[in-house]
Amino acid sequence: MNLSKKIDINLNEFELVSIVGGGGKTTTMFKLAKELRALNKKVLVTTTTAIMMPDESQYDNFIIYGEGIKDNMENVTNGSVTVIVKNIIREDKLKGIEKETIEDIVSKNIFDVILVEADGSKRKPIKAPSYHEPVIPNSTTKVIGVIGMDSVGKEINEKNVHRPEIFTSVTDSKFGEIIDENIIFNLVISNEGLYKDSPKLSKKYLILNKAEGEERISSALKIKNLLLDNECEIDEIIVGSMNE
Repeated sequence: MNLSKKIDINLNEFELVSIVGGGGKTTTMFKLAKELRALNKKVLVTTTTAIMMPDESQYDNFIIYGEGIKDNMENVTNGSVTVIVKNIIREDKLKGIEKETIEDIVSKNIFDVILVEADGSKRKPIKAPSYHEPVIPNSTTKVIGVIGMDSVGKEINEKNVHRPEIFTSVTDSKFGEIIDENIIFNLVISNEGLYKDSPKLSKKYLILNKAEGEERISSALKIKNLLLDNECEIDEIIVGSMNE
């Protein structure tokens, strides 16, 4: 799957893509970064929350935001992926930067594309955002919402859902209820759901991730049809696996 084409990345203009939800945000972000690097773009990968330390093969430059940052950024070359974070929390986890910092980086006109993981999900396949989430930069041109299809058929509880108490309120469901296509549909369309706080002019894309095997693909297509039938304001609905 060519993700950069699916979400219609404009190769001639600056793009800032914010990724929200659960069930594969980081995988999605680095898949997109890899494709854009191959297209000779200067790509920045960062987060406004926290992410796991990426593999060294996934980036060319690693920068801790702070003194000397301007010189480090200006040395970025075409066809490269740069990771910028605030600090290293522990050996395998990185603390992100504030969205105001991202806006400052945008103003420097160094990168062609900035990819931001703008939401945390504690490695759960599905979530609903809290009052302070997601943290989406104002300059965002595209918002990608990610939902793991491995959530379908699972109970709504702390094991399977990040922030289940908010999730039930947003999706009009109950704790312990089995997640189905209608519940996911409600998550996508709610003003307090997947696309909460998305900039008005940003385009919206939905990735129904981990759609592997007949059962998950069938569920994903049902969700897609529900959204299309209700003329939801989503620019593209992608059914597939970001690991492929």
